[in-house]
Amino acid sequence: MKYCLMLLAVTCFAKFASAQDPGFRPPEPAKGTASRNSANNSVQASGGITGAAVLTSMEVLDNSRQIMPGYVVSIRILEDRKDAVQQRVAVTGEVQVPYIGLVRAAGRTCRELAYSIKRDLEKSFFISATVVIAIDQIPETDSIYSKEMETYTVFGFVLKQGKYDLPATEDVTISQAILRAGGFAQFADKKHVRIVRSTPSQGEKTILVDVESIMVKGQMQKDIYIRKNDVLIIPEKTVNF
Repeated sequence: MKYCLMLLAVTCFAKFASAQDPGFRPPEPAKGTASRNSANNSVQASGGITGAAVLTSMEVLDNSRQIMPGYVVSIRILEDRKDAVQQRVAVTGEVQVPYIGLVRAAGRTCRELAYSIKRDLEKSFFISATVVIAIDQIPETDSIYSKEMETYTVFGFVLKQGKYDLPATEDVTISQAILRAGGFAQFADKKHVRIVRSTPSQGEKTILVDVESIMVKGQMQKDIYIRKNDVLIIPEKTVNF
């Protein structure tokens, strides 16, 4: 009762002071509260780009903006009960999807990509899959990613031949490069993988690597690093009758 009377007195005084002095302002909320409210408003005003961690339905996924190389996206499979996976879309336009591997994302909206992944997951891994995808970051036009990126190429008996980006902040070994390409295809000669490399002093040279000994026997000293513009060639296994 005493607290209510004090609150009433303060309110009356504020009204009286405001009438007597147009410049009077009642006390403002604490800065911490204001900043929290501001942060909440900024999330709501960001066009829905809040990350896959907060999404629970595929129907609310963005279907207007196309994903492009350099975008940072987050992907989550609700039935997997794991945290969202955040990654940058490669210069090739692909992203790494749990259970499936590399999937082309560039040119698709979040909803289109999510439904494509859903179909692939339901073929072999889930009876019903709920996939949520969000664009977390769009690079500025003058960012380093808008410039030409370093790449390497994989040819031959792998599941996904093509050109792959070479991250500036991550070392990629030959075994990792093959795994990113989907792994060895049937009849691949795993013992005679070639790296064709251009060097300033020696020109073009070929490095022969026994990748099977790396993956099967754990001889990690043979797992050499990939360099810019390397070409990996995985030949067919020779069959002697």
